[in-house]
Amino acid sequence: MVDMDDLRFFVAVAAAPSLAAAARALNVSPPAVTQRLRALEARLGVHLLDRSGRGLTLTDEGELLAERGRDLLAGFDDLSNALAERRGQVIGHLRVVAPLGFGRRHVAPVVAAFRAQHSGVRIDLLLSDRLGRIPSETWDLAVHVGETREVTPSLTVRSLAPNERILCAAPAYLAQRRAPRSPAELRDHTCIALRENDEDVTLWRFRSGSGAEERVRIEPELASNDGEVARGWALAGLGVLVRSEWDVTEDLKAGRLIRLLEGYALPSAPVVALLGSGRRARAARTERFLEALRQSLDPLPWRDHQRPAGITQGSAC
Repeated sequence: MVDMDDLRFFVAVAAAPSLAAAARALNVSPPAVTQRLRALEARLGVHLLDRSGRGLTLTDEGELLAERGRDLLAGFDDLSNALAERRGQVIGHLRVVAPLGFGRRHVAPVVAAFRAQHSGVRIDLLLSDRLGRIPSETWDLAVHVGETREVTPSLTVRSLAPNERILCAAPAYLAQRRAPRSPAELRDHTCIALRENDEDVTLWRFRSGSGAEERVRIEPELASNDGEVARGWALAGLGVLVRSEWDVTEDLKAGRLIRLLEGYALPSAPVVALLGSGRRARAARTERFLEALRQSLDPLPWRDHQRPAGITQGSAC
């Protein structure tokens, strides 16, 4: 009574906020979606969907069909992928999550190259700095920049690259304000906060050469959730910024930004890949993409095979 095409159709409709959105997702007209939905309901003898001004609402029978349909489609896709892998093929749906700035610069090019090499893989790349708010079951591999202390135990952490956090400011800012000589002096400076991940971004932690830790609670006069915006403010001479090595190394080399408090280190924030515990995490497409990411970061794009001038131990997000 129901075939795989019917299941794929209804699962797509159930996931959409409206029939028009479902039509766009299925690349058909809204009338075609309505006609097929009515035909499916007539064949099954049940009402699957209610449409109101607030969108689509599944009936109990619709919920059952959507839930079981998703499970059946996932199982079928896994079986097809497993058989393809036996033949040495890399196929299937790969869902990748990455931070906004790092994802644009370093992950998106890998996605493009990987797709060109493996035409049987369909890839969704979601860029977000709120990884903790994205259910892990909705992605296969996530790139994370920063500490992993709160990573769910069910996830596997794979190292990709070292990365440092750097305190810096533009020459134009330092021409008007004396550079801080200790972390405590940052309280008298204009600070820029970058609200990435779910970290406490106004608590800046430093470690001196002797190993002593000093914490400073800043009161940012400028704050943004976008790294490019925060970096642009720093380049314009508007304040002091803590930013990733991967993002500001070229600015440091060119003199557009100056590293501050070189005798202190900030907590490191390595680049890692997070993998789930299900079969998709072990799929050939996931492992191959992970290896492609590693190769793209070796040697490190933000280091000239040696530590850039002005960068010591510590690091970034």
